[in-house]
Amino acid sequence: MDTSELTALLTPEGLRLLDEAGPIASTDDAARTVSRLRAAGHSLDLVSAVVGQARLRVKAATKFGPFAERMLFTRAGLEQATRLSIAARHAGRFRAARIDSVADLGCGIGGDALGMAGIGIRVHAVDADEVTAAIAAYNLAPFGDAASVTHARAEDVDLSGTDAVWLDPARRTAGHSETRQVSAAEWSPSLEWVFELLKTKPGGVKLGPGFDRAQIPDDLEAQWISADGSTIELVLWSGSLAREGVRRAALVVRGSDAWELTAPADTPDVEVRELGAFVHEPDGAVIRARLIGEVARALDAGMLAPGIAYLTSDAALTSPFVSSFRVREQLPADPKKLAQALRARGIGTLEIKKRGVDVDPAVLRKKLSLRGDESATLILTRVGSKRLALLADRV
Repeated sequence: MDTSELTALLTPEGLRLLDEAGPIASTDDAARTVSRLRAAGHSLDLVSAVVGQARLRVKAATKFGPFAERMLFTRAGLEQATRLSIAARHAGRFRAARIDSVADLGCGIGGDALGMAGIGIRVHAVDADEVTAAIAAYNLAPFGDAASVTHARAEDVDLSGTDAVWLDPARRTAGHSETRQVSAAEWSPSLEWVFELLKTKPGGVKLGPGFDRAQIPDDLEAQWISADGSTIELVLWSGSLAREGVRRAALVVRGSDAWELTAPADTPDVEVRELGAFVHEPDGAVIRARLIGEVARALDAGMLAPGIAYLTSDAALTSPFVSSFRVREQLPADPKKLAQALRARGIGTLEIKKRGVDVDPAVLRKKLSLRGDESATLILTRVGSKRLALLADRV
């Protein structure tokens, strides 16, 4: 969305047309709506903005639920926005630390600011992009004076009236649609500036889950977060927002439920052991936080192989921090022999999981020519130079 489209949309007529358009989920629906609105005499900028927003609202429902129906977006802003359920958890940490006002520096479309304002925290949202800041202002307007938005660089904001900061450095090229990731040296604001600010203010900074661990300052709490099976972000917490004695945390969220594993430092992996009756795959947040050892001890499990994030045990135990599989049998790893074995067992539906082996599951699936009514999970990995193909069932 460019400035002319936003200007056309942010009018009584534009917002009325957007509400009347309803959800637009397909290209055919979009084409029909464009034809109808243009035939009614509406400008190209307005039609483009209305149809674009109606399509983005459909996509945004996965992150914002029913709230998406009354929000505005850019494509890049939606991709980078924190889903509302996670933003609410971030806001809850500020509230638990008795923080009343937060400066959201790099607010994007306002996802995290919504979570804060929604529980009564005064939030001042800031974004360096004019269109994005305007969209954030629209999304936060229902909160009145409790939420304000400024178009400015994070580095230029007066923070004297705020208790804490929330930062989401721009990690992609500027733009509202197609963007690309840039190196940490090009982030805005810079990491150096962010880390210096966190020395003076309690705060949190949202980063990608693959952030270089060597750059994490020792005095910050690092919390990796996964949601519904995907590891989505790393948050570094400072000051009163960092929990005493916690430097590594893995927060696992599934739907409305959440579990967290914390430790004062990385946890050493447990010893390797022979394949047992069960294989456990740690959640991505646990792997990123390097807390596999904590989970393994709770499951009475060992590593299946050095440096590969699979655990194995004989105990019929599982936990929210792993996906557990009961091993049926070990099959040949050779694709032709594997295909024969699966057909002999009537397996037509197969989940393929792999770690430590160079295998493209999509390519392998074609080679297997699956047929049958049975279902199973195939775990592909290695122990040393030996490849393993384990037929298993989810627990």
